[in-house]
Amino acid sequence: MSTTADLRRGAVIKFNNDPCLVLESEHRTPGNLRAFYQVKMRNLRSGKLLENRFRSGESIDFLRVEKRVFQYLYKDGDSFVFMNNDDYEQISVDPKIVGDVAKFLKEGVNVDISTNEGEVMSVDAPAHVNLRVTHTEPGVRGDTVNNIMKPATLETGAAITVPIFVNEGDLIRIDTATGSYIERVKA
Repeated sequence: MSTTADLRRGAVIKFNNDPCLVLESEHRTPGNLRAFYQVKMRNLRSGKLLENRFRSGESIDFLRVEKRVFQYLYKDGDSFVFMNNDDYEQISVDPKIVGDVAKFLKEGVNVDISTNEGEVMSVDAPAHVNLRVTHTEPGVRGDTVNNIMKPATLETGAAITVPIFVNEGDLIRIDTATGSYIERVKA
């Protein structure tokens, strides 16, 4: 068991019998009152955001989480199948755990999978992915003064907004954290 002094961003703790990822931890000392830690965290099972105050010096149960690189292979019914790049072992992951990352998963892309005692905690996509635009409306010629965005559908089925000069068939780079367009990529 560790104490609140060990709380760091990225640590995984056991809170209300659920694994939670620490997003922010701030030590506060309000005047003549007792010091405490204000912690923002994400429940790794449900995905909900939580906020809690821990007394300074309180015991906390930290979980040992292993992060390994896996390659996305395919979708099998409702679950996603990934292969460990080291020993070629395949695992199936529930769509609730994959979450919004699924919008940017293309066969062959490498992701980081965090596990605790064999249970998959989270799937993290790379910071940027290159995807092809499968459908978008043609841009209006000559309208380059305004920074106009239009909807587009990607090869994975994700819907995003792109600048007006992007056409069907273009390869574009996407920021997976925000789901936003970054730039066109030369194929």
